[in-house]
Amino acid sequence: MTMVPPLTFIFTREGLPPEHVVHIAIATATATILFTSTASVREHQRHHAILWPVVFGLVPGLIVGSLLGPLIIGSMSTAVLSAFFGVFVAAAATNIWIDRQPKPTHRLPGRGGLIGVGAVISVVASMVGAGGAFMTVPFMAACNVPMRNCVATSAAIGLPVAATATAGFIIAGLRETGLRPHTLGYIHVPALLVIVAASMVFAPFGARAAHRWPVKRLKRVFAIVLYALAAYMLWRAVRT
Repeated sequence: MTMVPPLTFIFTREGLPPEHVVHIAIATATATILFTSTASVREHQRHHAILWPVVFGLVPGLIVGSLLGPLIIGSMSTAVLSAFFGVFVAAAATNIWIDRQPKPTHRLPGRGGLIGVGAVISVVASMVGAGGAFMTVPFMAACNVPMRNCVATSAAIGLPVAATATAGFIIAGLRETGLRPHTLGYIHVPALLVIVAASMVFAPFGARAAHRWPVKRLKRVFAIVLYALAAYMLWRAVRT
């Protein structure tokens, strides 16, 4: 979610079609998750923390929702999509700021329930360019799943969400006119390659900073960043 507003700003300055610029930003941000989640899944699997039965139970719903999300935002105007994104990110920032913790009062649902949950998570995640951990972790924590397994399993869920949503954004974008030659559907290929390369270089610096900072301060700083990004997208919605 943090990549979408900066990409929107850059793509606007580069003269990409204004009616597609937010769609391209969300699609490109989603595609980057394919690369970052692969490394994350490998590391979590090394510690045997991923609950694969939960992943497989969610996958059918994840696939359906991840294909549906790109179709939904493809039918939304830039102003409406910007407003939706801004409100959603502001709500996420508020949850982080107040440090809302889910109460572990439930159990994981059966197969049908997991499919439904997966569909809801992936629709929302694909509409905001995220892997879904911001919804999956609280859901599993509320179902009495240990936090270590929540985080690891959410990382594994991000891979099918990103893969299917990326395919959905390519298909949805191929139907649009006026997109530049270096886009694949809604995916901006040069931006994708630059982000992936930069993340490999700079992610360790962020990880070290995260371990040095107190958790409360880290959450507050991240919440402030999200509020600023949400404000930009809401401003853009009004100006569009």
